[in-house]
Amino acid sequence: MTTYKAIKLVKRPEPGPVSANIFEVTEKELPKAGSGEILIKQRQMSLDPAMFGWMSPDTESYIPPVELNTVMRSSGVGEVVESNHPEFEVGDRVMGMMGWQEYALSDGKGINKVQADVPDETVLSVFALPGLTATQGLLNVGKPKNGETIVVTGAAGSVGSIVGQIAKAEGLKVIGVVGSDEKANWIVNELGFDGAINYKTDDLRDQLTKLTPDGVDLYFENTGGPIQNLVVERMNAHGRVVVCGMIADYDKEVPSPGPSWVPVIKKRLTIQGFTMPDHFDQIPSLLQQLTPYVMSGKIKHRSHILEGLESAIEGLNMFFTGDNKGKLIVKL
Repeated sequence: MTTYKAIKLVKRPEPGPVSANIFEVTEKELPKAGSGEILIKQRQMSLDPAMFGWMSPDTESYIPPVELNTVMRSSGVGEVVESNHPEFEVGDRVMGMMGWQEYALSDGKGINKVQADVPDETVLSVFALPGLTATQGLLNVGKPKNGETIVVTGAAGSVGSIVGQIAKAEGLKVIGVVGSDEKANWIVNELGFDGAINYKTDDLRDQLTKLTPDGVDLYFENTGGPIQNLVVERMNAHGRVVVCGMIADYDKEVPSPGPSWVPVIKKRLTIQGFTMPDHFDQIPSLLQQLTPYVMSGKIKHRSHILEGLESAIEGLNMFFTGDNKGKLIVKL
């Protein structure tokens, strides 16, 4: 009998750092692909801030929570090792929601073939959820215009770094908010951002005023935190706020107070939250939008690789500490 490892969510997390006791590492018998099914050997697995929402008991969120005693939800990239599905062949490289496990059995729904000849790390760092989220949020929700100014929080993260680079390619002035001088140097000197704010050490108001002399037209929010109020204050009339994530509040019982609605009225701001599960049916068209930026060399990325399935458990806490440098990926 051949077995493989999987990790189940067995308890809901408490506020604060993720504890290992909410997960259970199990050995499962390797299944056979049935009629219309494929068996995928997962090679690399993505860790994403959205997982904190998926683990919560909130049934009113954009996607149902992960059920207790089931495999933890995640996206990944792997190879089809057995197929009884007409659209997939053994050897196909695929990406999609596969979960915290070494093998995934699927009916093919939500699984997409990887066409680009790029490494697995690039697939997960750019063509999977980070790039799809950045493309949908910036281009289809934010609707950037040449010459505008955008502020991106979490700008060295997997989504924020791609948002900033696409915005630069579209002719915007791009200011990124990060949590270290190293990350500030990376987004400015390597990715081409026009400026960076270290929210841990800089005078936020002073730096924001200095870097956005013409105000802010577009605000891509990944983190929340104290700078949120200051950015909203600097928004220009008819500015747009794209709310993608609020990592600063994910480990809190009570979220931080948000910005005043007075500027929203005075400046006629548009504020829109979005999540990718609403747009999974649009993945082919999103990839068509994203791929030209990547293949023309306008999108750079870096990955932070963790080794082994069980490293995912402690790896989640890097989203709070900021210790990761690049897209968090678990190599199986």
